[in-house]
Amino acid sequence: MQWFGAASEYAVDACQRVLLYGDIRRQRGNQYRTHLQERAPNVLNFAGELVMSGLDLPRPVNYGLVRILPAEGVPTDPAKRPFVIVDPRAGHGPGIGGFKPDSEIGAALQEGHPCYFVGFLPDPVPGQSVEDVMHAEAAFLRKVAALHPDSIGKPAVIGNCQAGWQVLMTAAVWPELFGPIILAGTPLSYWAGDNPMRYGGGLTGGSWLTALTSDLGAGRFDGAWLVQNFENLDPANTLWKKQYDLYAKVDTEGPRYLGFEKYWGGHVFLDGGEMQTIVDDLFIGNKLATAELSTSDGVRIDLRNVRSPIIVFCSYGDNITPPAQALGWITDLYRDDEDVVGHDQTIVFATHDSIGHLGIFVSGSVGRKEHRQFAAHIDIIDLMPAGIYRAEVADRVPGETVNGADDSSYLMKIRRSGVEEVRGIVKPDPASERRFAAAARVSEINLALYRNLLQPWVRAWATPHSARMMEMFHPLRVGYETWSDRHPWAGIVAAAAENARENRRPVSADNPFLQVQEQISDGIEQSLDAWRDQRDALYARTFDAIYSAPAMQALAGQSTNDTTPVRPHPGDTPEHRAFMAAQMSRLDEEMAQGGLVEAMIRALCVVFLARGEADGRHFDHAWELSRPQLQPTPGQPSRFADFRRLIRHQALLVRRDGAAALAQIPHLLRDVPARSAREAAAVIADLARRGGPLAEHEQASLQQVLALFSQGAERSAPKPRSRRKAPSRTSKGKRSPSPASG
Repeated sequence: MQWFGAASEYAVDACQRVLLYGDIRRQRGNQYRTHLQERAPNVLNFAGELVMSGLDLPRPVNYGLVRILPAEGVPTDPAKRPFVIVDPRAGHGPGIGGFKPDSEIGAALQEGHPCYFVGFLPDPVPGQSVEDVMHAEAAFLRKVAALHPDSIGKPAVIGNCQAGWQVLMTAAVWPELFGPIILAGTPLSYWAGDNPMRYGGGLTGGSWLTALTSDLGAGRFDGAWLVQNFENLDPANTLWKKQYDLYAKVDTEGPRYLGFEKYWGGHVFLDGGEMQTIVDDLFIGNKLATAELSTSDGVRIDLRNVRSPIIVFCSYGDNITPPAQALGWITDLYRDDEDVVGHDQTIVFATHDSIGHLGIFVSGSVGRKEHRQFAAHIDIIDLMPAGIYRAEVADRVPGETVNGADDSSYLMKIRRSGVEEVRGIVKPDPASERRFAAAARVSEINLALYRNLLQPWVRAWATPHSARMMEMFHPLRVGYETWSDRHPWAGIVAAAAENARENRRPVSADNPFLQVQEQISDGIEQSLDAWRDQRDALYARTFDAIYSAPAMQALAGQSTNDTTPVRPHPGDTPEHRAFMAAQMSRLDEEMAQGGLVEAMIRALCVVFLARGEADGRHFDHAWELSRPQLQPTPGQPSRFADFRRLIRHQALLVRRDGAAALAQIPHLLRDVPARSAREAAAVIADLARRGGPLAEHEQASLQQVLALFSQGAERSAPKPRSRRKAPSRTSKGKRSPSPASG
């Protein structure tokens, strides 16, 4: 009887769950159809107003700039730098950067920053290109800067996934428009890493399939195919786990599921030529990370031209943009740390252990943790000197205050890193690059064959009507279209589900049949994961076998015995070597230039560089001291840019040659009054100790700096005058001659 009761309880619960599950899926279909009828569909969780439309630009695009309206009780500070969040156009609609209250937009608003969002319409402007979008993003940033003339700094820009490389390309051409740039889950080095997506182009013969898809779409590329590729990466989640989780948690999971499906089902389109450029030049050609791209007017797109700090946030749990693809551009562009310093570039990278690709933008825990800390310390990061750094957001020690309050649970730590540490993550593989170079050459050949032999026939056959029919019958859309209120059985299921809610009888957690259900689900998921792993391994082996063959290597103009790199390294050109030599020579000449302010900043750089690591408390102390001098006042602009230039330059000199930079401190104090030099030394000692007790090597650096200031004070102190002895008078009242008068 006990087993019968358990079976009966489970059967009732299962029947009710089926009805509730079906009803939520019905709501998903209704939501999908309503979403598509909107002129500018998005999933933003924040109210906004259109500030600028890309359709009105000289080179029109389907992008737009929206001002985010802060919620009541969360005012923005006009003196703080604005944030601009750019969402990815990679198959889905816009809004993922503001999908939840705890998001990139939410983090910026919580810190009091004015916030803007760059989204897009579902349909591209016919003929729009990647370069047109770059021009639009530059125009948007000029508009934001004009709206915030009293801002302490230039706009901070967050680029999510595909938007990240688009933003970085724009910053390489117009570096003067950008403040700090945050790249979240952005692929930049497309041949690196070990994710299965990188093999797709080679296994399908290259980008001819992209051209065919665009031609069948009457000049538009359907973003649903990109979403399909994402879903194929994780069949366990696509085919089972996502649906099972909804069924197993049907009483509570509905709102979250519908919210995500609104984004996941909001498919958008790209112009065929635009998509072809992306696939040929980036995904297969991998030309961005080695500065091989140029604009239509001949401007080279070189990421080394970016003058803003670049913050790279990636995750080891991301199977779309693993850390190697997010960071590989650094080793592609820079041979060593001197290369980074010579180009005056600041790069901060942070890795997450497990979060997935969408979790980087969607997860509330990431929004509360990493994105909140990036926003809180964005101004200090903008002041950091050239070099590579690694950031970590750690849990705050209980009882320890941050920002003078107890409302933050996390503490950001930043330590010095370098090209070698990044190289250890990326693990560049010349043999693998040779195979990808062969695949790129095969892609060019197949694309040329398609364009000459098949494309005229396909374009003659394809019409807007046939393209619309193909879109309707795309496998992803069919699931949304077939089950909604338009289905004849929808009303019956909705009524039965409502009755089930009113008479809900959930099964107990210890029911043996429920436990068997969980075990079966785990088994299905593990089986699908195992199949995925076998499939991905097969992809890799097949790709390697095909493109390691001598015939394929020959197509790429390579010899199997050739060991020369297949991609030119930008740092190997004579022009680059001459540039670096000139930069280093200029820095050596500037060691002896400056005065008291330069000497103080140089001294602090020496002490803090000796520390090697700083956390949020050090940032807070530095910012509290700096802010009064940098905060703009009515009628006076912020001095942040000048202050930033001064700090970065002195730190650059210290990084170049610390001993030489220190040795020049007494020379910098040559015209400074001794009292001012001593007061400056006291300020340096106070600042150095504010971040906590100094380590032994830090204390040694501080004492060395203070000794140099003391030496400078002694040099500048006025020499005491020697008093002459009064001349004696003769008996006749005349002065005797001085020794000098003879």
